[in-house]
Amino acid sequence: MTVLHPSAYQEYYTRTPFQFLTGAGWKRLVAFRADESGVTLGGAALRYRRFLAVVPWRDIEAVVVWATQTRTEKPVRYISLKLRPGVPAPPGPNRKLTPQFAAGFAPHLEYEVVRNCRRIVLWKVDQVRLNAAIQAFAPQVQLRVHPVHRERPGQGSGLGRGSGASIFDILP
Repeated sequence: MTVLHPSAYQEYYTRTPFQFLTGAGWKRLVAFRADESGVTLGGAALRYRRFLAVVPWRDIEAVVVWATQTRTEKPVRYISLKLRPGVPAPPGPNRKLTPQFAAGFAPHLEYEVVRNCRRIVLWKVDQVRLNAAIQAFAPQVQLRVHPVHRERPGQGSGLGRGSGASIFDILP
């Protein structure tokens, strides 16, 4: 097992029997890590290795924690990276997200931030520890925490039946 730097911040997905179906076994899967090498964004359960991304600190402008909420659901939380200009987007479930969809889904954020996000499900963010890791490894990188964005009636992504979205796109 790798020994992390004392200032490193790491969160794991909660283990579920679903992991066996995905071929991941019973090992702990990293959901998010901030250490001396940069930020690790864990992949979705069914595509963990394919969407796993390590982004060096030199490429990151900000780590963004945000959430959206409709009238009928609990807030859905996300963590994203705002990358420096010219840095290619990391692999992830939203790599084909259009600017129009992103604007409808999270109009309070830049397209790139929405595209580079990971849903926070089966794990939680400790903002104090995350901020300490960012300050230890990359003090030039900002931690931005947005309040919950509440969608008004008629606003939103239109995600629903027949939208082409898949349940597998939102699983951890």
